[in-house]
Amino acid sequence: MRNQNPKQALGGALVMMSRVYKGMIAGFVAALAVAALEAAQLWAGPWVAGFPRLVTVMLGTESIPWIGWAGHLLFGTLILGPLFGILCPRMPTEMPETKGVVFAVGAFLVMGLTIAPLMGIGMFGMRAGFFTVAWLVLTHVVFGAVMGNVYARLVGKAWRQARVRDHVHLAH
Repeated sequence: MRNQNPKQALGGALVMMSRVYKGMIAGFVAALAVAALEAAQLWAGPWVAGFPRLVTVMLGTESIPWIGWAGHLLFGTLILGPLFGILCPRMPTEMPETKGVVFAVGAFLVMGLTIAPLMGIGMFGMRAGFFTVAWLVLTHVVFGAVMGNVYARLVGKAWRQARVRDHVHLAH
């Protein structure tokens, strides 16, 4: 044990840290992509209440819009990204983008059934209207697809090698 390489001794912890860190990066990039959609929607004449707006309503800071935008970026980066990094290898689908979409829609369902009603915007944010809920689902799908794609690119070669190794092992 004394002569063991410290990296080998930590083993799974280093792999987990790597997945969490890569998940944070993927979550941040995905949050930026959705922020671009939200900004375009606002510029076109806000026809729905986007997630940053709902965050300000839930926090009672409607007169300070940047709080909603900061909350959106922080939640995507510090909560959803790392959680995706941890759960991604255990998710049932093969495509990383599909894994991201399944994860993000799942996050929407959890938020819609717990946080939204507790914060007074109704189940799934329905008090903001049907089109807002549809917009939230769409932006979660985009978030998940981008996050899955970026995460797969960050994991890259190791992910592909593991998949090839697993398929070769199963074939024998």
